[in-house]
Amino acid sequence: RMEETYLLNHHGVKKKILHGGVGPMPHFPPGTKLAFHFQTLKDNFERTVIDDSRKFKRPMEIFVGKMFKMEVWEVLLTSMRVNEVAEFWCDAIHTGLYPIVSKGMRLIAEGKDPLEGQKHVCGMGNMFNYNFSGHPDLEELMKEPQPLIFIMELISVGDPFSYKRESWMMEKDEKLQAVPSLHLQGNALVKQGRFREAAKKYQEAVVLLRTVQSREMPGDEDYINLDRLITPLVLNYCQCMLELEEYYEVLEHTTELLEKHKDNVKAYYKRAKAHAAVWNENEARKDFLMVANLDVTLAPLVRSELRQLTERMREKYWEEKSSYWGILEMKSQLFSDQAKKNIFCASGFFFFFQKNLLILVFNRCDILISIFRQLNQDIIKLELVRTKISVHNRQFNPKLVYVA
Repeated sequence: RMEETYLLNHHGVKKKILHGGVGPMPHFPPGTKLAFHFQTLKDNFERTVIDDSRKFKRPMEIFVGKMFKMEVWEVLLTSMRVNEVAEFWCDAIHTGLYPIVSKGMRLIAEGKDPLEGQKHVCGMGNMFNYNFSGHPDLEELMKEPQPLIFIMELISVGDPFSYKRESWMMEKDEKLQAVPSLHLQGNALVKQGRFREAAKKYQEAVVLLRTVQSREMPGDEDYINLDRLITPLVLNYCQCMLELEEYYEVLEHTTELLEKHKDNVKAYYKRAKAHAAVWNENEARKDFLMVANLDVTLAPLVRSELRQLTERMREKYWEEKSSYWGILEMKSQLFSDQAKKNIFCASGFFFFFQKNLLILVFNRCDILISIFRQLNQDIIKLELVRTKISVHNRQFNPKLVYVA
């Protein structure tokens, strides 16, 4: 039977040291990373083994003060020295959630989602909606919580500042202190032309600030101050995305920013550049004009941007027109000489460009129907048009349209 030594101020736990550790008793400040191996046994005559972390190929890790589901494990491990092996008896009041923890660890070891089988139920309902199919031993423990024995080996105790901490592990002050450093790192990477890496730094800083902001009341002074810190970081991120030609990413984030800050000149300018890059001419012009309206000193820059936009749209128009002529020439080779003669002599023939299509319009549909019936219908689309079409200030009321 285990030596009955109660841990200080923790009822329902007994400890027996199997192998002494080395060095002095470690300090365990919040955020300390503990790496360890464990065995879980039933408190029966056979001491049935339920889990053994050595089968999971790597040690377990938890962080002190970060609300691990098996809170008692933190108590056990922080009573140990490095390399110590100890056996703990834990009453059922401490082991109720062990089946959930065990199933998650088993799924991770199998390369599966640790939340597999969990229903999406709010609040305490989640505790009663786990599927333990394939794990009858865990199902039994869930139905009838019982005392368990844990054999722990503490492998290492990591200093909280000896590794890069994930944002979820940081306290509020730590997150706020990390932001200026990330901002400066991003700026330095931009100067080196490493825009992808810089964008990640800005994005990381934004995530930290928004995590802190989510705990504040919208409209409060702290919430507003955090928003002021977030805005330039988002704009810097968008500038990196412009450099990387990730234009739709820019459109998404600048639009979101402008929903909150309708007078942000930089957001309008970056969105205008993104619209121009993806050929949204009207939207780009509108945003460029907003820039000039909000800051008259930028009017010369806006005029220059609008001239460039006009020139680019003109070049695009002629490039597309040239390509459409090539398509028309290719398609015309499929017509017999007589068919081409009949078509181009048809009354009211003209063509124009609309939404990237070459439209050929005829008024004499009675002539054309007999001609088109002789053609390969896989490349021909005939549409009846009921509305008037205006081309070069002339009104047409065509009955048949050939779309090339």
